[in-house]
Amino acid sequence: MARAIHVFRSPDRFVAGTVGQPGDRTFFLQAVHQARVVSVMLEKQQVQILADRIGMLLEEIHRRFGTPIPPETESVDDLNPLVMPVDAEFQVGTMGLGWDAEAQAVVIELLAVTDAEIDESIVLDDTEEGPDAVRVFLTTVAARDFAAHSSLVISAGRPPCPICGGPLDRDGHLCVRTNGYKRSAQLSKSLDFIDPEVFKSLAVQDESLFTTDDDSEDEDAQGEADSGPDDEGPASGGRH
Repeated sequence: MARAIHVFRSPDRFVAGTVGQPGDRTFFLQAVHQARVVSVMLEKQQVQILADRIGMLLEEIHRRFGTPIPPETESVDDLNPLVMPVDAEFQVGTMGLGWDAEAQAVVIELLAVTDAEIDESIVLDDTEEGPDAVRVFLTTVAARDFAAHSSLVISAGRPPCPICGGPLDRDGHLCVRTNGYKRSAQLSKSLDFIDPEVFKSLAVQDESLFTTDDDSEDEDAQGEADSGPDDEGPASGGRH
């Protein structure tokens, strides 16, 4: 059976998106042109790699060919969710990235996962042998926007634990910095939630910060004992 290559030369939209709650999200890339929608499923790490490589490719294009490229940005205009329902054509295995000098476009190719070893020569090629693929052409501006949008989607997952940095689940978190004690995802900033051992690891040296009311009372009692009646020598008044 001949492979299917879904080509988008001027997509209205090409974005990364997710389905599911933080901690249980499934990642997709979705290309849209008018009523045509094609989605593929992939791993979070693949989205991150693709976004990073696009940034590197744009810099290389500018260096080698002098092609004007937009600056890096964290601003994202398209905050809309994926077009629903999301029906993935395939799971992404291999990704290809190139530059079409004639079209002045970044070319992204996503190939379906397969048990067979992939011949790199089929990437960005129209040969009839090989896994199904999605091929998208993006302007340099659209490519930069895709990278920024992808980074935003990736960072929108579970918030990090303020103690160990690991991701927090909605129903709690096994924190390695507190001996695996499961804390609520809604952590308070109160010191009551912090294990004393954590203070040691944070190199808090000023013991005066941890003076308690009991300590103050002990110091007052000791002070009163030290400041008792002064010795005035032998008592007078005895007969000689």
